[in-house]
Amino acid sequence: MAQSSEGYTGTAKFLHWLILALLVAQFIVAWTMPHIGRNTPVTTLISLHFTLGIVILAVAVVRLAWRLTHPEPKPLDGVPPWQTGTASIVHWLLYVLLFVVPILGWINASWRGMPVVMFGLELPQLIGTRAAGWQWTGGMHVLLSNYAMLILVGLHVAAALYHRMIRRDGVLERMLPGR
Repeated sequence: MAQSSEGYTGTAKFLHWLILALLVAQFIVAWTMPHIGRNTPVTTLISLHFTLGIVILAVAVVRLAWRLTHPEPKPLDGVPPWQTGTASIVHWLLYVLLFVVPILGWINASWRGMPVVMFGLELPQLIGTRAAGWQWTGGMHVLLSNYAMLILVGLHVAAALYHRMIRRDGVLERMLPGR
């Protein structure tokens, strides 16, 4: 599909909304699964959380590759440079978190000796069980996902709603499906 100066490609939109759906599912699973402590067994919800994390990581790789090979549309006329600059910073920070959070979770699962299984295949451990110096990864995974990710997603949504409801400048409409 050709890139329009007015909006994003269908692929870019699909990947954007797919990431959102996966993140919503991931947060629901994360908030309903048991707390992972020292000897917590891998339950179905914990295993689903691991799987969703790996799927998010894989889709983020595809999404970043798409973005790097298909430039975004130019900013709409009238959008102040500080807003486009801030949007760019938030977008890139979200990309960083889409990579860092799942990798930290995978490292922490490895550190705890918990298998990460996708579609019946056990993925390799990224570090050895109880490897020295890696116990911090679980806390950082929670901190980045529960605070940094939610704050950035909240800013992203607030900005989209601001453009839709206050400025009425068409910024949000460029990413909506079917447009």
